[in-house]
Amino acid sequence: MKKNITTGIIIIAALALIGFILANNKKANEEKIAIVAEKNASVSVKVATVKTEEVSLDFVANGNFEPKQELSLEAEKSGKIIRVLVKEGDRVTIGQTLAIMRGDAININAQATEASYQNAKSDYSRFDNAYKTGGVTKQQLDQAKVALTNAEATYKQARINIGDTRIKAPINGVINDKFIEPGSMLAAMPPTKMFEIVNVNTLKLKVTVNEAQVASLKTGNNITVKSSVYPDKEFTGRITFIAAKADSSLSFPIEIEITNNANNDLKAGMYGTAVFKSAQQKQTLTVIPRNAFVGSVSSNQVFVVENGIAKLKTVTAGRILGDKVEILNGLSDGETVITTGQINLQDGNTIEIIK
Repeated sequence: MKKNITTGIIIIAALALIGFILANNKKANEEKIAIVAEKNASVSVKVATVKTEEVSLDFVANGNFEPKQELSLEAEKSGKIIRVLVKEGDRVTIGQTLAIMRGDAININAQATEASYQNAKSDYSRFDNAYKTGGVTKQQLDQAKVALTNAEATYKQARINIGDTRIKAPINGVINDKFIEPGSMLAAMPPTKMFEIVNVNTLKLKVTVNEAQVASLKTGNNITVKSSVYPDKEFTGRITFIAAKADSSLSFPIEIEITNNANNDLKAGMYGTAVFKSAQQKQTLTVIPRNAFVGSVSSNQVFVVENGIAKLKTVTAGRILGDKVEILNGLSDGETVITTGQINLQDGNTIEIIK
């Protein structure tokens, strides 16, 4: 009995010790959490100063080069391919034969229709001579003429079908992809895809500009175009299209046509940059970094720093000048705007500026 009492006392003491340790650990953890919470109450941000400076009014816009002409050539008639005369990468011209279909049955049909046509010609000539001497009626002569007309049309169609056995390029360009081989069976419905032809002698670069920039542009303007792949080369483009209406982002689509060089260095799908030169090279403007705006420039909202606090301000943005934006109203020289960390900010948050 005495032994059981001693054991019980030891267990109770052990439980009390464990409870004491857990309570101390909980208190320590709460103190650490409070310290972290206090520290995390400040949002880490980077900042920039609002400045009035002389800036270039030239601007750039980026896009991807697209071919002016591209074509997916599909079968118009059913048949079997017996020869393919081109491969991927070959340059082709309009009218060049790309592949040949088996034409045995078509040739036999053409020979038969030619024989029928020649026979109809002879019949009509015979009826015409007989009509002049009163040997046949006008109705018989007219029937012979109708038969000749029909036979001629059938023969011409047969000749066209013979030509259709030679599949020809409808545009100048390069064979970008080939989908048939000798022995391939073509179908007209649904049509079998045979070749993809791309013409990169002339390319299009589609970019967008804002309303302030589009006002200075006109169709026919010459534009310098660059490619990141060829940093030392410049290409000359010409504006061929300016949208009459802005898109959903309040930008105006612009289309620039570029004549490729002799080596066709520019490829469809490459990244391109259009450089728009301004008649007025420089102007003194109040500017802030483009990434200071909350969301996008069109939001017209930025966070400014006031005594370690982030304050949300509405401003009036002007022209976008590369990585800078003109400020027409709402900010003054020397104010500090937040350039990174806005996603974590709300109006009135305490901030910690990092370098």
